[in-house]
Amino acid sequence: MSARFLTLFFALGFSALTIAADGDATRVRNVVLVHGAWADGSSWAKVIPLLEKAGLNVVAVQNPLTSLRDDVATTKRAIALQGGPVILVGHSYGGMVITDAGTDPKVVGLVYVAAFAPDAGQALGDLGKEFPPAPGGAEVRPDAVGFLKITTKGVVESFAQDLPMRERRVLAATQGPTNAAAFGGKVASAAWKTKPTWYVVASNDRMIQPDLERQFAKAMNAKTITLPTSHVPMLSRPADVAKLIVEAANKSGTSVKGK
Repeated sequence: MSARFLTLFFALGFSALTIAADGDATRVRNVVLVHGAWADGSSWAKVIPLLEKAGLNVVAVQNPLTSLRDDVATTKRAIALQGGPVILVGHSYGGMVITDAGTDPKVVGLVYVAAFAPDAGQALGDLGKEFPPAPGGAEVRPDAVGFLKITTKGVVESFAQDLPMRERRVLAATQGPTNAAAFGGKVASAAWKTKPTWYVVASNDRMIQPDLERQFAKAMNAKTITLPTSHVPMLSRPADVAKLIVEAANKSGTSVKGK
C-alpha cells in the first residue's frame, strides 16, 4: 500500500467521521413529555423505553393540574434541568402547556399527541366550539371544590376504549383530579408559530374531536400522522408515537419556522 494511498485513505476516513460527528451533533437528545388532564407522567410508560432505546434522554413531567400557570411553570423547570436542546411533547391538555412553555429558548421542536394547540390569548374553553361536543365530555364530573374527574364509564368507553379492559380500569382508578380553572387559563404565546411541529391525530378520539385535531395540525403546518386510536395513542400505539418523536429529535436541530 503506497504512502499516497494511505494518506488519501486516512483523509477520507477522517472526513467521514467529521461528517458523522457533525450530523450527530445536530440531533436533539433531550425529550420532555407533558401529560394531559386526569393523568400523570405514567401516561408515557410505554413510550419512554422506546425513546431511551433510540438514545434519547427522557423526562416525564408531573404536572399538578391546579392551573395552566402552575403546569407551565412545572414544565419550564423540567426544561431548565436539561443539558441542551429539547423536544417538548404534549398530550391532550398538555398541548396547552407546551404551546406556552415551548417558547423557552431550549425548546427546538414540539410534538402534539391528540392535543390542544391554542393560539396566543386562547383558553381551552375557547377551542372547538364550531364542532359538536366530543362524547367523553358528558362523563366529566366536578367535586365540591371544582376539581374534575371522568367517570369509570367515560374512561372505559371514551377515553381509552381501545386498550385492554384491565388497563382502562387502572386509568380510571389512578386519574389525577384536574382543577376546572386550568381550562380557563389563557396561553401567553404560541410557540408553534416559530418552531417546528409534529402532530398525532387520533381518528377515533372521543375526548377531542378528530376534526379539531386536524384543524390544529393544519394551522401549525405540522408533520402529521393519523392513527386509528382512542384519545391515548401513546398507550395503544406507543411504537408509532415514539417513532414520530424520534423523527422530531433527528430533524429539529436548530431550525425555525418561517412564519
